[in-house]
Amino acid sequence: MQLPDTAVTERIQTQTALADQQEALQVDQIALIHGHPWLKMLAPQAVGGNEAALPEVVRLEEALSAIDGSCGWVVTLCAGAGWFTGFLPPTLGQQIMATPKVCLAGSGAPTGFADRDGEGWRLNGRWHHASGSQIATHFTFNAQLREGGQPLLDAQGKPLLRAFVVPAAVVQVEQGSWHSIGLRATTSRAFSLQDVHVSAEHAFVIDAAHATAQGPLYRFPFMALAFVTLSACVLGMARHFVALAEPFTYRRIPFLDGPSRASQALWQSGHNEIDKLRSVFYTELDQAWATVQQGANLDPEREARLVQTSQALVKQCRDTVDQLYPCCGLQAADPRTEINRVWRDFHTATQHALWLR
Repeated sequence: MQLPDTAVTERIQTQTALADQQEALQVDQIALIHGHPWLKMLAPQAVGGNEAALPEVVRLEEALSAIDGSCGWVVTLCAGAGWFTGFLPPTLGQQIMATPKVCLAGSGAPTGFADRDGEGWRLNGRWHHASGSQIATHFTFNAQLREGGQPLLDAQGKPLLRAFVVPAAVVQVEQGSWHSIGLRATTSRAFSLQDVHVSAEHAFVIDAAHATAQGPLYRFPFMALAFVTLSACVLGMARHFVALAEPFTYRRIPFLDGPSRASQALWQSGHNEIDKLRSVFYTELDQAWATVQQGANLDPEREARLVQTSQALVKQCRDTVDQLYPCCGLQAADPRTEINRVWRDFHTATQHALWLR
């Protein structure tokens, strides 16, 4: 995947402040997203997707998030939902990918129910925070399975869950339901379904053993993929904040008779630590991808190491941003400034359930 050039960067950044104020991506930003294969980059080629190499995708997601948090987040989350077409019946996957300006949004929380209805399912429920709902043509979500009003259980006696995909036309998106200090333009709104019937093919299992596409992308473990893509977003926003913070550490503070050497040292240390962990992160990702690309499965130890590396990277990003924020003065607290917007976006992204402990 080609990284954004100067022209793309400027087109995105021109409207970031307005998008934040209006709490929605702007027309030119949306056109730019649809003008690139970003939303299809994780979908199988066989159904009309781009099926790009995962390390390239992650580097692109970092780069977009470093330009604008909301654009990077929407592309990352919606491209990730597009990955699910590798687990759908190919005919359905082709129909979805053939949709003009296709965009899959959704939620991973199993806050709805799917009741057995003949050969299909009847769906009801409400799901929170579907990033990209503004431009979504389809929604994906998890639901608890029931039959005859009783929950279906797995071998361990726990409720059975399934992932589903439905067209946006049957979904009720709740306008004004996204309230956050940052990532305001992601329109991560709640959505609901009321008594919607779907055929059995709209239910799928997110597991390599159930993949309908044969490429290495669909043998890569889901949780590891989620960690590396979302940590790339956090990393991009953190690097953006660190870059914006640097000039503040060199400003002259009258009552200190010059710039604060402690702030400069803090900036350099944080910058170096992020770069060091970024290098480790991409080394782990590249090696894991090479393993899967060669036909082997990612063993639990390697998967755990990739997840731990992602967690360590996000923690370092948090620590660095939080340490540098007090060095940036009142401009960093002014919601009209770029540095404040990036700070708000970063701290919203790090509140994703994946990072909560």
